[in-house]
Amino acid sequence: MSDTRLFRPRMWTAAGSALLLAGVAACSDQGAEAPAQPAAPPASAAGEGEGEGGEAGAASAYGAVPAESLLALRLQHLKGFFLVAQAASPVEGEASAAALAGQGMLEVYDPAKADYDAAGVDEDVLRRAAESGSAGALNAAITELDRAARQAGGNAADVVTGLLNVSTGLYALVVTDDGVDPIEWQHSYGAALAAQQVAARDGALRPAREDIDAFVANWPSVTAPTDPGEATAPGELQAQASRIELSLSGL
Repeated sequence: MSDTRLFRPRMWTAAGSALLLAGVAACSDQGAEAPAQPAAPPASAAGEGEGEGGEAGAASAYGAVPAESLLALRLQHLKGFFLVAQAASPVEGEASAAALAGQGMLEVYDPAKADYDAAGVDEDVLRRAAESGSAGALNAAITELDRAARQAGGNAADVVTGLLNVSTGLYALVVTDDGVDPIEWQHSYGAALAAQQVAARDGALRPAREDIDAFVANWPSVTAPTDPGEATAPGELQAQASRIELSLSGL
């Protein structure tokens, strides 16, 4: 990434990881007591951004999805990180791709590990992708999440709605008075890509595909623009998502 941006990519420190993992341990203990219940979405599950904006976006996205589709949403949300890593690899290199996949593991997988274990996800496949960022490893991780998603079931329209809410919740942190945040740009893009793939594979969602493709087109590149004027305004993106969600509700 260009160092001329007003934001710098986050570096995960050992101390920061330890604090997050301490919270994860508490969530895991609760999950062990009631394994049949989907884990409540932690603040970090979809809102990687600092502050209430990201957390509120995540809570809203997961809270609006029926229980029977929550696991499918978790799987697709995580898949979005691997999809955007896949897109970043030829542009920014394998190290950038590995970092994106690693952020997905830290922020989405780890806080809800019990859910992914229950879905039968092979953690080793995901970790290899997060370590190497290679095309083969990323493809294997995406294939593994697709396999688990087929078994998880869920309603495709609900999952797409959840992913759109994740994407717009994160995008609210992208364009600010201070400039463009390149990390949230990629994370929100990943959720949009995941929504697009869910819609593309479900025949019932065919009427909404064109609008979803147009939504994804708001990210013309995996690398964020340096000029905020070149990015879609958050309100405009939210309006697009709302129109898609309305159309999905009738399918």
